[in-house]
Amino acid sequence: MPEPVLVEPASPGPNPRAHWPVELQQEFLENAENPCVGNVLVSETDELRVWHFTLPKGERYTFHCHVLNYFWTCHTNGIARGWYDDGRIQDVHHYAGETKHFVFGKGERFVHSVGNVGDTDLLFTTVEFKNSANTPLVVPESARLVRPS
Repeated sequence: MPEPVLVEPASPGPNPRAHWPVELQQEFLENAENPCVGNVLVSETDELRVWHFTLPKGERYTFHCHVLNYFWTCHTNGIARGWYDDGRIQDVHHYAGETKHFVFGKGERFVHSVGNVGDTDLLFTTVEFKNSANTPLVVPESARLVRPS
């Protein structure tokens, strides 16, 4: 698969996101503490959280915050566009089975939004490890899987 393609670099100066539309900058600020790193939290134990993340073609998932060590696995081929807290926007070509691991030190975090700019739906599984250097963010009940009755 191709390497990530930089769509837009960060803006110079104190606001690296200044080149984003004002609405997107506001959404970033409003969701800087959003713990929902997927569409639905399907499982949680004392040690980990398992998320499903489905992104239909043409859709974008709001900004969310990673503070825990985690990995994701992509289950489909496709192209995602990322809007990153450092201001850059880039496209990434994903493939089924692709897996990436991330580790955070105390006080480190990562905020981003993901859009699907390809022609296929994207599906990821994300696993967060709660025994990381940072305290887990509190997940709202509305993000948890509801068992059918």
